[in-house]
Amino acid sequence: MTIKPSSEAVAMVATLAAAFQDDPALGWIIPDAAERRARLPLLFTAIVAADLRKGSALCSPEHEVVTLWRHAGHAAATIGETLQNLPGFVRALGPHILRGLKVSQAIEAHHPRNLRFAYLHYAGVAPAEQGRGWGGRAIRHGIAQARPLPAFLETATPANVGLYQNLGFRTVAEWDVPGGGPHFWSMLRPPDAAQPD
Repeated sequence: MTIKPSSEAVAMVATLAAAFQDDPALGWIIPDAAERRARLPLLFTAIVAADLRKGSALCSPEHEVVTLWRHAGHAAATIGETLQNLPGFVRALGPHILRGLKVSQAIEAHHPRNLRFAYLHYAGVAPAEQGRGWGGRAIRHGIAQARPLPAFLETATPANVGLYQNLGFRTVAEWDVPGGGPHFWSMLRPPDAAQPD
């Protein structure tokens, strides 16, 4: 895995948009599958740009997997960052912006307090490459780079919980987005956890 420069953003966006087409949270934000397919490239264009300003992307050589990590102290967007990013998110989500904000606010409300951590914001594997170990390899690489800090993530995909547990993450909270939104697992990996194989 290598740290990728912003010049590769288009390829990163393509992988993430395809990987998250069936994500429960994004499915709640944008319920229609065809509209979601059209909007996710716009959304991930905004997300990749924002995350590269506050962190890094770790990817495989051909972007089979993309992970976006935000550096310690930058998991939650500041007011200035929110204002800077808002036009891109409004353009991407259109009439679904309020649901998007509701999910974003709920996620930030469940971040650990008084703890510096590396934040795994997104991890996506191209659909044709899923099940081949790309995700685990990329996340292990990010964990190694994060040390000695703990790593934190959240997921709304039940099948991902076991994968993250196998990588040393433990569920620290389960919660629902208010207003009928998706169920999430917040997961923390302590810095002294054994390095996964």
